[in-house]
Amino acid sequence: MFLVRDWSFPYESPYGVAGGRKVLEKRLQISDKQHQELKQIRQHIRSCFEEISCFLLPHPGLNVATNPHFEGKLKDIEREFKDQLRVLIPLLLDPDNLIVKEINGSKVTCRDLMEYFKAYIKIYQGEELPEPKSMLQATAEANNLAAVTTAKSDYSKRMETVCGGDKPYLHPDRLEEDHLRCKQSSIDIFKSTRKMGGAEFSKQYLERLGAEIDEQYENFKKHNDGKNIFSSARTPAVLFTVMTFCYVMSGVFGIVGIESFANLLNLVLGLFLILLVMWIYVRYSGEHVGVGQQIDQIAEFIWDKGLSQVYMQMMQKGVQQALKHQTTQQKTRPKTD
Repeated sequence: MFLVRDWSFPYESPYGVAGGRKVLEKRLQISDKQHQELKQIRQHIRSCFEEISCFLLPHPGLNVATNPHFEGKLKDIEREFKDQLRVLIPLLLDPDNLIVKEINGSKVTCRDLMEYFKAYIKIYQGEELPEPKSMLQATAEANNLAAVTTAKSDYSKRMETVCGGDKPYLHPDRLEEDHLRCKQSSIDIFKSTRKMGGAEFSKQYLERLGAEIDEQYENFKKHNDGKNIFSSARTPAVLFTVMTFCYVMSGVFGIVGIESFANLLNLVLGLFLILLVMWIYVRYSGEHVGVGQQIDQIAEFIWDKGLSQVYMQMMQKGVQQALKHQTTQQKTRPKTD
């Protein structure tokens, strides 16, 4: 519905819907004398809406427009304006007239409506009225943002069923497979949603959707890693291993008489003992979380740069020795008839 305020020609077209219909038909009429751009605008307006109506509303009165002390009291408003308002409000808010709004053939949800509000508020922040082109672009932007929000919400719901709060720990490879599957499903939802602006305009929002999904995936990864008891025990295990190594090597250097190296290793042992005590306190009390994260990063660095490689080599040698021992037993086992 187009609302024309301060209508000053009731003798040509009366107030209300009837007069509005007459004005609308006249304004949207297409003739051969019009410029091609004016014809396209009128055709575009008719193609954008299933039904078009218009309402002519009179001026509320000079007392409203010119009185700086006007406080919104009904007695100060012209009677004719109030009469027409009694006709207009039921047309807009009557339960029989309320229908689910659609834009570009898709029903608008409350979440989508919020995106449209944000887009329109942005272009109305200036002192001048926006051009129709700006309004169309804002609508297309809000339309694509709503599609991004819907697709991202679908990704979150799917991932919650995979690695949510009450779900067990998943192997990182399996988690990545589920992430790629859910991400592709969300991208398909975005592409299948009817949007304004064309494919080229929607491309930037598709890239934005991918970036935001990847950011969410990082949070899901951290949440999943927190469920791994071995990952949680890595920090104290690394600190204790370094302390044990320093203790043994300081004893060796002390026996051979290299006291300087022995004292240095004892200093490192004491430092890592302090780190271990601090880490236990942070985990127990929940205070100074930043300190605990720093200690975790130190332990992770030591594990990635040194201990993990030593551990893998020891595992490989252990497996080789086990296979060699099993092969030797099979060769020496006496054959039975």
